[in-house]
Parts: sequence; C-alpha cells; structure tokens
Amino acid sequence: MQIHITPRNITLTGAIHEFVAEKISHLEGHGETILAAHIVLLHNHDRKKPYIVKVHLALSGPDIHAEDAEADLYVAIDKVIDKLSRQISKLKTKKKEHDKHRIQQKREAEKRGYKRP
Repeated sequence: MQIHITPRNITLTGAIHEFVAEKISHLEGHGETILAAHIVLLHNHDRKKPYIVKVHLALSGPDIHAEDAEADLYVAIDKVIDKLSRQISKLKTKKKEHDKHRIQQKREAEKRGYKRP
C-alpha cells in the first residue's frame, strides 16, 4: 500500500508520519485491499478547531473518503480512522449480503428448474 501524506501549513514530523502510517495500516486488518492512501493534514489558525485531516483511500472497488476537524491533530487523525473503519466495515457487509443474495437466487432458480448463468 502506498501512503502519501500532504501537510498544509504544518510541519510534517517523523512522529506524525509514523502515527498516521500506523493508523492507516491498521485499516488493512478489515480484510479489504487498500491500494493507496492519500492523507492531507491542514492547519488553519482562524478556526475554532484548527486541525483538519482529510483521507482518501483507493480500494479495489469504490473509493472511501473521510474528513474531520479537531483542536488536536492526533484526535482528528483518530476520529478520521474511526470513520474510515466504519465505512470499510459497512462496505464489507454490503458485499457479503450481495453475495449471499446472489447465492439464494441461484438456489431458488435451480430448485424451480431455471438455469441462470
């Protein structure tokens, strides 16, 4: 998996890079193949919640996006990872239900004497 981190108005330290890479790598444990991850870290002094984290995950299906703003950068990263984790779980469940439905349709068709490709 390729991880690309883009800092905007913030210095990308080794600790931040390592933290983000570790969190993104945990998402692979859900069973989905993550092809690439693009993370944008923004800092805007004028906002109440100055740290904004945007993540785009390229999967072998539809891509997933998440965004969050917080007063602390690490909290924003954690919240975005939680959002992505829920989205990946939802996607996985949707695929599983779709496959289950196709199998049921095929069994019913065979039971009634129809042949489906």
